[in-house]
Amino acid sequence: MEIKDYTHYVQYYETDKMGITHHSNYIRWMEEARVDFLKQIGWDYARLESEGIISPVVGVNCKYKHSTTFSDTVTIHVSIEEYTGVKLKIKYQMKNEKGESVCEGNSEHCFVSADNKIISIKRDYPKFHEVLEELKLSGL
Repeated sequence: MEIKDYTHYVQYYETDKMGITHHSNYIRWMEEARVDFLKQIGWDYARLESEGIISPVVGVNCKYKHSTTFSDTVTIHVSIEEYTGVKLKIKYQMKNEKGESVCEGNSEHCFVSADNKIISIKRDYPKFHEVLEELKLSGL
């Protein structure tokens, strides 16, 4: 399965008084890239929610490498860092137009039902599990 990187164009409102992208925006870009990633693998949030799956963020980590400014293009590569059937850890690698790393991070997710009970994707949603497992094994 081929997954295309997500592209974000830094907006003026995302910068601070010094013209540098405010650090909190990188977390938002992770979410944008994750939503795009799930859509590409056929399991967008609309489908997840219609199947009764909610996937809250339970942890997030970010390492800033190089600043970005208004109108910069940031390419975000998304991959599965860890998947256990119950927990999913997604890795994000962000680069500018020059190919320089601007940020690296990850987000951790569990899966819960509409009544907030933890569910096993491996057991309860084998088709979704197969896709995540395949991506994990392929290094995506």
